[in-house]
Amino acid sequence: MALVCRDKKSTAAHLKADLNRTDNSSGVRQLKELLDCVLDPEKPAADTEALDWCKCLIAGGEGFEEFCKTVRSYDNATLCGLVWTANFVAYRCRTCGISPCMSLCAECFNNGDHTGHDFNMFRSQAGGACDCGDSNVMRETGFCRRHRLRTGENVPSVPRDLLLMSEMVLPRFIICIIQYLRDGYTEPDTSTERDLQKVLQQLEPQISFLEELTKMGGAMRTVLTKILTNQQIFKDLSMGQEENVYAKKNYEKYLSALKNSGLVSVEEKAQSGAAEPTPGVEAGAGAGTGALVLLGAEAPASPDESNKEEDQDGGQSVGQRKRVKLSSTAKDPSIMDSLKHKCFLEELLFWTIKYEFPQKMVTFLLNMLPDQDYKITFTKTFVQHYAFIMKTLMKSQESDTMSNRIVHISVQLFSNEELARHVTEECQLLDIMVTVLLYMMESCLIKSELQDEENSRHVVVNCSEALLKNNTYWPLVSDFINILSHQSVAKKFLEDHSLLMLWMSFVSFFQGMNLNKRELSEHVEFESQTYYAAFAAELEACAQPMWGLLTHCKVKETQEYTRTVVRYCLETLQIWFDAIGFVDEPAPNQVTFHLPLHRFYAMFLSKAVKCQGLHLDSLLPDQEMLMKIMVHPLQIQASLSEIHSNMWVRNGLQIKGQAMTYVQSHFCNSMIDPDIFLLQVCASRLDPDYFISSVFERFKVVDLLTMASVHQNAILDGEHERPMLEGALTFLVILSSLRIHLGMADDEILRAEMVSQLCMNDRTHSSLLDLIPENPNPKSGIVPGSCSFEEMLSAVADFKAPVFEPGGSMQQGMYTPKEEVWEKEFDPIMVVLRTVYRRDVQSAMDRYSAFLKQSGMHTTGNPWPPYKERTPLHPCYKGLDRLLHCKTLHIVIFTLLYKIWLDHSNMSEHILCMVLYLIELGLDNQVQEDKEDEEPCIEEHCHDSWFPGTNLLSNLHHVINYVRVRVPETAPEVKRERDPPPSTSAEASNFGQNSRRLTGNWRENVREAQVFSLVAERRRKFQEIINRSSTEASQVVRPKSSSTRWVPPGTPPQLVTEILEIRESMLSLLIKLHQKLSAKQNSLSATWLEDMEANPNHHAHGDGITAIERILTKAATRSRQSKRSIQEICGKVSPPVAPKKNSPTDKKTMDKDERRQRARERQQKLLAEFASKQKSFMETAMDVESPDAEAAMDLGASEVMESEVLYDCVICGQSGPSTEDRPTGLVVLLQASSVLGHRYKSDEAKKLPTTDDEHIYPADTCGATHDVRLALMQRFFKDSSCLQSVSIGWDGGVYVQTCGHTLHIDCHKSYMESLRNDQVLQGFSVDKGEFTCPLCRQFANSVLPCRPGRSTEVVSWHMPTNKKTAVLVKEVEDLQEQLGLFPTESNLSKEMELVIKDIKNTTQRKYMDYGKNPGSPDNDFLFMYSVARTNLELELVHRGGNLCSGGASAAAKRSCLNQLFHVLAMHMRLYSIDSAYNPWTRLTQVAQRSDECQDDERPEVPMLFRDCPSLLIIFVLTMPQPLRKEHFICLVRMLYNLQYTQALAALSAKFSPEERRAWSTSGALNKNAFNAEKSFDALLSHVISELSKVKTVYDVNAEETSMQSSCVWSPQSIEYSLQRFCLPYLRLSCLLQHHLYGDNLSGCPDEEEFSGLAGCLGLLAPTPQPSNPIYSASCLDWTVNAFDLMTQWCSEVTGLSDTQAEKAITLLVQDPQWASPHLLHLPDNYNIIFQYYHKKACTACKKVPKDPALCLVCGAFVCLKGLCCKQQGICECVLHSQHCGAATGIFLLINASVIIIIRGHRFCLWGSVYLDAHGEEDRDLRRGKPLFLCVERYRVLEQQWVWHTFDHINKRWGPHYNGL
Repeated sequence: MALVCRDKKSTAAHLKADLNRTDNSSGVRQLKELLDCVLDPEKPAADTEALDWCKCLIAGGEGFEEFCKTVRSYDNATLCGLVWTANFVAYRCRTCGISPCMSLCAECFNNGDHTGHDFNMFRSQAGGACDCGDSNVMRETGFCRRHRLRTGENVPSVPRDLLLMSEMVLPRFIICIIQYLRDGYTEPDTSTERDLQKVLQQLEPQISFLEELTKMGGAMRTVLTKILTNQQIFKDLSMGQEENVYAKKNYEKYLSALKNSGLVSVEEKAQSGAAEPTPGVEAGAGAGTGALVLLGAEAPASPDESNKEEDQDGGQSVGQRKRVKLSSTAKDPSIMDSLKHKCFLEELLFWTIKYEFPQKMVTFLLNMLPDQDYKITFTKTFVQHYAFIMKTLMKSQESDTMSNRIVHISVQLFSNEELARHVTEECQLLDIMVTVLLYMMESCLIKSELQDEENSRHVVVNCSEALLKNNTYWPLVSDFINILSHQSVAKKFLEDHSLLMLWMSFVSFFQGMNLNKRELSEHVEFESQTYYAAFAAELEACAQPMWGLLTHCKVKETQEYTRTVVRYCLETLQIWFDAIGFVDEPAPNQVTFHLPLHRFYAMFLSKAVKCQGLHLDSLLPDQEMLMKIMVHPLQIQASLSEIHSNMWVRNGLQIKGQAMTYVQSHFCNSMIDPDIFLLQVCASRLDPDYFISSVFERFKVVDLLTMASVHQNAILDGEHERPMLEGALTFLVILSSLRIHLGMADDEILRAEMVSQLCMNDRTHSSLLDLIPENPNPKSGIVPGSCSFEEMLSAVADFKAPVFEPGGSMQQGMYTPKEEVWEKEFDPIMVVLRTVYRRDVQSAMDRYSAFLKQSGMHTTGNPWPPYKERTPLHPCYKGLDRLLHCKTLHIVIFTLLYKIWLDHSNMSEHILCMVLYLIELGLDNQVQEDKEDEEPCIEEHCHDSWFPGTNLLSNLHHVINYVRVRVPETAPEVKRERDPPPSTSAEASNFGQNSRRLTGNWRENVREAQVFSLVAERRRKFQEIINRSSTEASQVVRPKSSSTRWVPPGTPPQLVTEILEIRESMLSLLIKLHQKLSAKQNSLSATWLEDMEANPNHHAHGDGITAIERILTKAATRSRQSKRSIQEICGKVSPPVAPKKNSPTDKKTMDKDERRQRARERQQKLLAEFASKQKSFMETAMDVESPDAEAAMDLGASEVMESEVLYDCVICGQSGPSTEDRPTGLVVLLQASSVLGHRYKSDEAKKLPTTDDEHIYPADTCGATHDVRLALMQRFFKDSSCLQSVSIGWDGGVYVQTCGHTLHIDCHKSYMESLRNDQVLQGFSVDKGEFTCPLCRQFANSVLPCRPGRSTEVVSWHMPTNKKTAVLVKEVEDLQEQLGLFPTESNLSKEMELVIKDIKNTTQRKYMDYGKNPGSPDNDFLFMYSVARTNLELELVHRGGNLCSGGASAAAKRSCLNQLFHVLAMHMRLYSIDSAYNPWTRLTQVAQRSDECQDDERPEVPMLFRDCPSLLIIFVLTMPQPLRKEHFICLVRMLYNLQYTQALAALSAKFSPEERRAWSTSGALNKNAFNAEKSFDALLSHVISELSKVKTVYDVNAEETSMQSSCVWSPQSIEYSLQRFCLPYLRLSCLLQHHLYGDNLSGCPDEEEFSGLAGCLGLLAPTPQPSNPIYSASCLDWTVNAFDLMTQWCSEVTGLSDTQAEKAITLLVQDPQWASPHLLHLPDNYNIIFQYYHKKACTACKKVPKDPALCLVCGAFVCLKGLCCKQQGICECVLHSQHCGAATGIFLLINASVIIIIRGHRFCLWGSVYLDAHGEEDRDLRRGKPLFLCVERYRVLEQQWVWHTFDHINKRWGPHYNGL
């Protein structure tokens, strides 16, 4: 024990040396004692001392880090094997993968070459491991550089002593962990979940240490594998030595834990007399003493009666659950009974399961997988524990997490074919899986209520159980699907008959689950949502394994497998029919959508015929079985129709959900397609008359098919008849024309699917991928077969690139069908089959008719669905055509044609359309006339009285003369009979005689009334033929309920038999219908056919008329007899006459068409009139909107209207002036904006940093520069003066915009009140004053009062003036002296004050308080005039940064600057400028003052440092309103002088000293010239000499300037830079003039902008000859001596003290030019951003954010929603949006690729600027395809930011509650 106290390192070294000797017994003993002490499991686990000892001992004296490095250098691994957990970003490349589960870590992916491959990035759901280097799972070409070179193979072998200590210490360390786990485990009933977590938390460091060891590479893993799998070590350590009491107790805990798991140790089992573990399992790993029995603890000895008992914990659950027999063919009852722990690995896995798969343990076990020996042992252990895993999973509270962890492990083991095969052979993996699945489902079975509720013996899973609802079964099912994807394993499965039988019994648990019963009386109280669980279960547990097996049954050699599966399917189906007590009629009003047995059978049949060359008949059962098989799928088809006809409406919405899911793209090819195929098979083998009559009976429309115009339907309401009949006919059309399983090749199927989806709507690439039903087995890729998805897509569709309307929604790249597809391939039948929503069918038809109109193929009326030629049938299915050639169908067709012709009720165009489709299908698919008809009863004479044979072609021209019908007494047919009209014509009397004669022997002449009852008799006979021997068959043919309908009942008195004279054939009816549709008599002339045959192509597209013509032509070309009949009928056709009756109803039918025709004409006429009116209105309207008119209507320039300005209130609709008492206001939106502040000098956008070396410096933005400038001034000059020398509002300035609508302010108040009471708000907050404009719904939050005023005054303000400038200067001075008149208190002034308050509340305090004493008037003053400045500057930005475009831009039309100025001016008049400090005097007079400046007071800001635009706005706003234009011009001129002088000073500072001297001297010579005051050189030299009086001014930056001025300044370059310096001032003045006086802005080319603006402002007389260059100096206008004034201004600067002067030059050299604002420049490929930022740590909290985001304005990296960076309850994105954008933020969410906008308290998802190759967004990176910057979208985003239109354009806003 002495060792424990010694220094760890030396001890370790010493022991290592001891153990290295040949005789190491003392070393071993010492080590053992040391470890006994150190690793004492009775110490608390949290004690890290033991861990430190182990680290030292293993390292053998050196530092642990160095040891790790050494071991790593011997890493011989050739696989990557990096293990990750959920949410990790990994890659999957389908081009390189062999297994569909293949995945790569980012590093291996980026180091491999996958260009042009089909790869995507994904977020791992359950965790995974990198497969790089594993050639079982992926192709070697995809390996990364490191694993391709297999660097691991040539590593030197490991020196023996390096890992010696590890081999000695680690077994003790591991048993120690196991003992802790044993100790800490308590059964769930006694402990809560949390106790287990506690144990795990304490063990965290130990398990992490194991994980660390695995990461040391191959050498260490080999040691670990040895320890984990060595049985001897386990035996020695696990039981504990005799003397150790603790270890014994500990071992007992372990045994009891096993016991409580429903496991019994083998010894006990033997005593209880149960079966010994069978030798079958021995192969696994040799039976040890610790063998345990699982799940079947009390299993009886003989397998036949192995009835599973209730699980102990399952006792309390649903009472009606009933356990089911496991099939007696199970291999041996103990297949899953024995569990043995013979090594550490097994017990570790056991505890991992017990503790519900803690993440760390899972990662440790997986990290070991690159070691091959380990992998095999671990897989076997995993399989051994499989049943136990399932039990734990079923009990677990956290089954989701646990499922993920299980799959995380199993997918690594079972994706490898070799391993899977090995385990299947050695450990009976398949048996275990199927049995476990079966056992699992048995825990939630209930009795099936399908068919015979009382006596049903069938049981189904209960879909409302948690097991199904929460998909708890998916890990097991997904493992099963995974191993079936390996051919060798699947073949084993298919060869093992007992297993197949077991599997079938598993599938039959799902057969008939989730039964729906139609509610007939009242709405169901509780809509269960279990149906989704049922569909998911069938898809995952039945269909996907089925597809997996089908992939291995593709070639002739596998015929045997298919035969076996089919045989078992039929056996199981027979068992099922017996169990539910099914005879021949389905129970009414029930439907289940789940028939997996039928679908298994159907899919294997299809494969057998299509790929394996088997003959269909060899796989079919007898006729009776076929009749049974067809019943349930047909029931589903009829129920679909019922559901869509609203007959199930009382069952709630969920039943519609089921109908939709059944045909939905992910389910359809495992559900509706096999069902329809099965029905097609039945139809092709059963008697067609029987089949057809079954269909109409199932659809409940038999009673409707009568020639009589009135009938009774016992089972359908009238309103449901039409949709049900349409449904039945549509179904027959689909049945006879769908070829998906009947002969289409895979490519054709893909093409048809694609076309039908594209015809419904244009689709994005991803939605198309999603909508094309793929074979759900993932191994098959998208579509099996030769042609790829992409090739097919480009063959049938054109790509429409995304388009952008600035105000529109973001569109995605779409695919739209090519024209020839519409013309030749549009297939309405396929569309009907594939539509989830009925509206999609309509959408497809609308698009089709739009195409026809556009291409001019069919322009009048609505086109009918086109008829499409079909792929020829596979020879096996030829029998299907007999459906179209059976008398029953022909009778139905004849009857319906007749009823439609006579306008009977419940007929529709759709019905006619489908009838014609059936006729045409019949004509196109002729049956080979084989005369030996199998049905003996075909010869019944009554049948032949309808049609002579079964061929449609010959039946078409067969004339039917009389028909007997049974009708209610009230029917029109009867009335006529009772009292024949007096003028009995020959025909009428003849009719009467006939009727008398016929009544005599009606059995012979019976017609229509018997058609379907006759069918019923035939069915009875048919049944008898099948069951010749059995007599009872005839009694059970019909269930009691329906018998009454078929036997003519004890005829209720009101039914009478009538006889109708028809005398029509199908052809004659078609021709009459043609004439009815075309509303012309004799629409087909006798010679019509000859013309048709001359021009056959005319018929592909059109309406019903075309369809009939097409059919008649086909009939004529195929049979001479028909041709003759047609010509005959065309010769003598007459208008429809109802059969022999002249009652009023008859009149009605005749007039109906005529009336329709007239109504149509009237409508056309009206429409035409309306259109012409509209046109003339548009033309007159267009004239008004000419540009001059716009100017005239502008509020300012309304000289045209002599009276006051009138405003329309959009709420009360009245028009009137704005008055003091009832002011009108403009609807405005006030928002703080920092757009101006984010401008830079250069016009290029800054790049977003994507490496650590790139940065963005905010110091050179406009906002930062201005802040620095103001702060600098405030250091030296008087505060009040500073606050009038610059503008603020570059950041956080208030921008005012309006939609241009006005309203009375009192109306607005009541409007707000109503909004406040209305609780349903759309994303804005009324309490904050927000609303939407009542007229245009634009977002707004304030109302800006309009000043009352007469527009006549304006004229006098515009008069040009002849006054001298000096006079005007004096007038201006006088005006400024006038005191501000306080406005009288009125509603208007109150409103104005309120708006000012709104404006102040719009932005944050920090953007308003720049003065030394916040809240002072000076500060307020600064803020107010800056609002004006901000709005003018923003308008300039919107106009593109200059005024060259001129014109009243769209913005000006809606500009509210005029009103805004009045409100601001009124407010600012309250402050008068102290005359002593009035800048005006310093602008215009040379002062004679002596220096009487007190020292204590800081000087005023020198004029040269002041900002001219700010001064202009101050002057305008503080002078009395309205200001005369002449005075305004005077202000502009005086300030221009100052601006020009500033330009000269700034320029001179850029010269080198030599240049300064040169210019100074050259200019001095010109001083005395007559125009010296207007020549730049004289003025320049004056400025230079004045400023040079003090050395400090120019010397400060002599070094800098010499750097810049390598170029020589020429007069031209000087002129250019002076103009550039003055331009911003001129632009602003010009814009101000435009808004105040309504002057037009004339456009001009860019290079003439200066002269244009100067002319506009009247600084420059308009020059007649524009050729002369304009000099900026010529615009100067001095009222006093220029040089004196300049000297005065310069002396203000030179007179400063030295410290100030040093900084002075920086204030002098200002550059007023700023480029337009831009968002950051983004890289082209999104991956660059993603890879850099998604792992980047946040600068604030140093953690990697869960949702990282980037500000696109300044590039800041922030945590979205991160609690880590929250301040005062506000999350980081919101905070940043306030700092950076004054509450407007634009953020790119890294993990989602989308952009969110934060505006104040609301936010919205804007969309994405990154699109994939198909022009689509990938929100949340779900698809993970490479994304590229879409420049147009980014431009739109930038434009919305600059124009402040986020609020108007984006509609979906929500509050963010500071949580972003």
